[in-house]
Amino acid sequence: MAKRIRKNDRIVEFLQLTTGISQKKGKKAAPRFELGIKDLQSSALPLGHAAEKVSSPSSMDRISEGVNSLLVISNGHGEDEIAMRVLEALHELYPRLLLEVLPLVGGGNAFESAVSAGWLKRLGPSAYLPSGGFSNQSLVPLIKDLFAGLISLSWEQLRVVLKSAHHNKGVLAVGDLLPLILAWMSRSKYVFIGTPKSDYTWRSGPGKALSDYYHMLKGSEWDPWEWFLMRSNRCQMVAVRDKLTAKGLRRHGVLAQAPGNPMMDGFIEEPLSIDWGPYRRVLLLCGSRIPEAVENFTRLLRAVNRLDHVEPCAVLVALGSEPSVKYLEVVLSEHGYFEIPSPVGGIGVSTCWSNGTKIFCLGPGQFKPWVRLAEVGLATAGTATEQLVGLGIPALSIPGHGPQFTFAFALRQSRLLGGAVQLCRTPKAMGNRLQLLLADEALRRRFGNVGVQRMGPAGGSRVLAKLIAKSFFGE
Repeated sequence: MAKRIRKNDRIVEFLQLTTGISQKKGKKAAPRFELGIKDLQSSALPLGHAAEKVSSPSSMDRISEGVNSLLVISNGHGEDEIAMRVLEALHELYPRLLLEVLPLVGGGNAFESAVSAGWLKRLGPSAYLPSGGFSNQSLVPLIKDLFAGLISLSWEQLRVVLKSAHHNKGVLAVGDLLPLILAWMSRSKYVFIGTPKSDYTWRSGPGKALSDYYHMLKGSEWDPWEWFLMRSNRCQMVAVRDKLTAKGLRRHGVLAQAPGNPMMDGFIEEPLSIDWGPYRRVLLLCGSRIPEAVENFTRLLRAVNRLDHVEPCAVLVALGSEPSVKYLEVVLSEHGYFEIPSPVGGIGVSTCWSNGTKIFCLGPGQFKPWVRLAEVGLATAGTATEQLVGLGIPALSIPGHGPQFTFAFALRQSRLLGGAVQLCRTPKAMGNRLQLLLADEALRRRFGNVGVQRMGPAGGSRVLAKLIAKSFFGE
């Protein structure tokens, strides 16, 4: 009976949060923020200082004394990838730490290898919703998700969090509002990695949208109810994607940090040493949601067909688990392409198609090996596009019908990345822009440098792992 009352109390607190009714916070909030700032200023190299202390034997002993397990909640494909990189770093540093993960969207494919290896436990339930986790883009995807069982799924996920949480389990929330709410409702100590929002999206012009004025009024893209959850006494740390966003949150009393971007970890340093002969190289990213990815691939194919270039062009189509090669082969055949042997061996090409001057090489799971081979990217993807430009390769995008890659999403992505990915309205415009970029190496380098600056250097996963460990069982 007492357990049921405690759960009811948590639900009442959630309703208070969503309706704007909450109890007054105690007087400890301000000193907590001041102490955090002093901690950051206590060393000329705060991240190295943190790393040194986390790796000490006394910190290892604290795993058994305090937090001895970690539940990770993530809500999306990109968020799963980020969470996985941090988990790998945590497992390497602290192999005794028990790790569990609850993917809120999709099947959590990013965690498969770790689950199979036995050092990560996946909790359920999860499901493939029609929006693919983008029900916040517009009303139609939200309605489709509701009919597909979004409410019952969310309720079951909340029950899993409440059942799993206990006094010596920490929670790591990766994503936006939903995992942050679940972490807060767990009653455990938690850390939040805010991945999707950046103040660059409204501070990079042109700023004529109504949402830009709204964010300008707040001084942050994050919302007041999110500030509330980040300022909780149980929230041990907040990490965001860039220093500009962290600065905006600190104005609202959130001790936010930007210690590094896990999205840039795990890539090879140099491109494969392969002789491409006369071929110019373009990487194509059509996304991973069916049927949207196939529709976007068709748009990108039409843009390539507009390319009027004297040099032959090799388009490297890097695929995830979806769409399957057979879907794209049908599209290529319908547009006059025929299957040929791959002109380049040893790079993981599944099948290759040509129309005479252009070849399309399809490669499931080849994004990381192929990304540094490209001169320019054509993209209708989220996280992979950011990683592409973060490696110094400029990209072009073209909006579709969604649910993910709509005009609003593409515009926001372009502003986030400072124009390193350029939005094109039509396949013809994309073809013209592609031809210009291929012909101008200095222009490619200029936009590529902007992407590198916006995404930041590699190494963020390990730094975050050390800071998370310090937050839960450090000093």
